[in-house]
Amino acid sequence: MKLGVNIDHVATIRQARGTLYPDIVEAARLAESGGADFITVHLREDRRHIVDADIPILQQAVRTHLNLEIAATDEMLDIALAVAPKKVCLVPERRQELTTEGGLDVSGQLSRIRNFCAPLQAAKISVSLFVEPSAEQIEAAAVAGAAAVELHTGAYAKSGDSRPLVVAARAAAAAGLAVHAGHGLHVDNIAAVACLPEVVELNIGHALIARALFVGLEAAVREMVTAIAVV
Repeated sequence: MKLGVNIDHVATIRQARGTLYPDIVEAARLAESGGADFITVHLREDRRHIVDADIPILQQAVRTHLNLEIAATDEMLDIALAVAPKKVCLVPERRQELTTEGGLDVSGQLSRIRNFCAPLQAAKISVSLFVEPSAEQIEAAAVAGAAAVELHTGAYAKSGDSRPLVVAARAAAAAGLAVHAGHGLHVDNIAAVACLPEVVELNIGHALIARALFVGLEAAVREMVTAIAVV
């Protein structure tokens, strides 16, 4: 099981006061020291936390690799191709939302998503699609040419019902997709997701940054790594 640590909210604190600190590069390195297998950041269209200049700096600074979350827009495609991270995850985005609140509607915009994925794949960038755990979206993701799906675990985090994730993970693996998961996960609810044999990567951000306020980021990541390992 690979753990990606999302450091967006370190940048949120920085942007709140327009300072140069806290340093996202230091955050990335502490996360890696704690056991992160890669670093995730979301470059939103409104640049509310991560900004353009952060991406190439992180790309050069991380010892693992960068997973870049973006919306499927022409601007973001150009940025991704210029920086060429190892992985890109396509996510839906609405300006008024606090955070990404649902999965990407791949089936409803299949042609557009497929055309967006093609140049990334040509550049040897692995593409995942952040989707709801539904058969329709998983089937569409496979048709779109994605290498992976990241199952949106928000509903599970609220209800505690992991059954839709179980079914979706099996369907995605059967379709030849690597299976990732994320959203709303923390040490107290991670077990039901980490135990799914098809899931090979988890992306966790908010819970880790919140925990880091009390124990430090490196220790928070270590706690999560331990929680995953004991499953």
